[in-house]
Amino acid sequence: MFTREFIVFQIWRFSMKLPTCISGMSWLVAIITPNSVLLITLLQALLLSERQSAEEARKACMDAEVRNTELVKKLEDTEEKVGQLQESMQRLEEKLCNSESENQVIRQQALAMSPTGKSLSARPKTLVIQRTPENGNVQNGEMKVTPDVTLAVTSAREPESEEKPQKSLNEKQQENQDLLIKCVSQNLGFSRSKPVAASVIYKCLLHWRSFEVERTTVFDRIIQTIASAIEVQDNNDVLAYWLSNSSTLLLLLQHTLKASGAASLTPQRRRTTSASLFGRMSQGLRASPQSAGLSFLNGRGLGRLDDLRQVEAKYPALLFKQQLTAFLEKIYGMIRDNLKKEISPLLGLCIQAPRTSRASLVKGRSQANAVAQQALIAHWQSIVKSLNSYLKTMKVNYVPPFLVRKVFTQIFSFINVQLFNSLLLRRECCSFSNGEYVKAGLAELEQWCYDATEEYAGSAWDELKHIRQAVGFLVINQKPKKTLNEITKELCPVLSIQQLYRISTMYWDDKYGTHSVSSEVISSMRVLMTEDSNNAVSSSFLLDDDSSIPFTVDDISKSLQQVDIADVEPPAVIRENSGFGFLLPRTE
Repeated sequence: MFTREFIVFQIWRFSMKLPTCISGMSWLVAIITPNSVLLITLLQALLLSERQSAEEARKACMDAEVRNTELVKKLEDTEEKVGQLQESMQRLEEKLCNSESENQVIRQQALAMSPTGKSLSARPKTLVIQRTPENGNVQNGEMKVTPDVTLAVTSAREPESEEKPQKSLNEKQQENQDLLIKCVSQNLGFSRSKPVAASVIYKCLLHWRSFEVERTTVFDRIIQTIASAIEVQDNNDVLAYWLSNSSTLLLLLQHTLKASGAASLTPQRRRTTSASLFGRMSQGLRASPQSAGLSFLNGRGLGRLDDLRQVEAKYPALLFKQQLTAFLEKIYGMIRDNLKKEISPLLGLCIQAPRTSRASLVKGRSQANAVAQQALIAHWQSIVKSLNSYLKTMKVNYVPPFLVRKVFTQIFSFINVQLFNSLLLRRECCSFSNGEYVKAGLAELEQWCYDATEEYAGSAWDELKHIRQAVGFLVINQKPKKTLNEITKELCPVLSIQQLYRISTMYWDDKYGTHSVSSEVISSMRVLMTEDSNNAVSSSFLLDDDSSIPFTVDDISKSLQQVDIADVEPPAVIRENSGFGFLLPRTE
């Protein structure tokens, strides 16, 4: 290929050889010469070179645009992540500040209750007085001043207590507490989709100012009531009822209580606190202790979370909040574990198709096939029936959808672990026909997620990704033609090399007699497993079930933004009692 400079040079040489005056036919003759053919060739080469240069420039421009687009997208993603990190950091600072305040109150209370703390508080104060001419020793009529000598004088008066003991509840208040405990011990049901018991407890505690007292027994009595109610661990209706009440009550406490220790923090810490969740809600709303948090007593009604005022919580109130959190987690775990126990025996039957049913399908009779197909899917339908039963129970008791989603997400994760581990441990389960059986059962679960809607099912279907991809490998055609890259990147991206190797080596086709992946793929898997073992990567191919509590109080607080208890009707047992008149909805 000629270069541009060479072509231009040759054209110049050719033009120099042409006569200066050519006209008519002589010009045509001069053009039609061997030299003119060379000129045309050179011009064509020059045109081709220009086209190639333009094409290269166009490709370079397109590549630059693609890179710019990718950089812009990365920049936008980075900015979004930075924003999320800043929000997360702010929430962590808020939680840390509030936790420090609560811990400070709890430490002070623990110190006051300890024998050492009591002895320190009871010790008489010591007054240190420096000698002056007014109090110095007078010897032989001469004043002797010794400013560097001090005298310790024990105060004769007993120190006044810094904290006055709380007055005991009068008889009327005790009767009201007894009536409250008797009331909430019953199933009060729901009013306008809100749990009545949580509303009554919260309004009473706020009205009685129980959150602000140093000593009270009402919190312990409420906790004992909840503990007694959930003693029957297999009564899912009762558990769902108290899960709904405890989550609502905890949410109200989260937006109402503020540790009183926050007032003693340093100025810098106080500025941080004012920017926190509690600080932002209380700015401009600080009133006298008598009116703090009692918005519903002023005739305006107790409305949404944004309308709640905060109160300075003492140790019993903060301890009550912690105990209520523990009970919420316990009740949630009991409901989840009850469902696990109910479906566990069925999962053992769902991993391998019944032999009699498979034999009936092979015979080819349509009526027998229908009966056999129904028998094959019966165990899966039993699981779906259990899921529907628990979903109905929680919806009837108005359990927050956030907690319902968490329950079913963990249940589907449990199903995934049980089925996948059984598949890897039992060779008879790694057959083609068994893969079809499990695939049909998974379709039943997918349909359940669709019927339950995303509001209650959430991301439960995504928790089955291991067993779904393993079953997809069992039923795929032409396995010997699949490359390792296709298997790991497209077909089974979630499965590890150890898991893929075990499924590939245990696979057998009991229906069509096909083979597993090629020997080259198996050899490549062995090499990768050897490298993983050298890199200290875990060689375990089994999954672990996660039974932890997958949420925090802050998660519940963010998920339930609208809780309006202003119009919740009080139960009939206390509606006529004059001591509970503040519970009645107020009309404008």
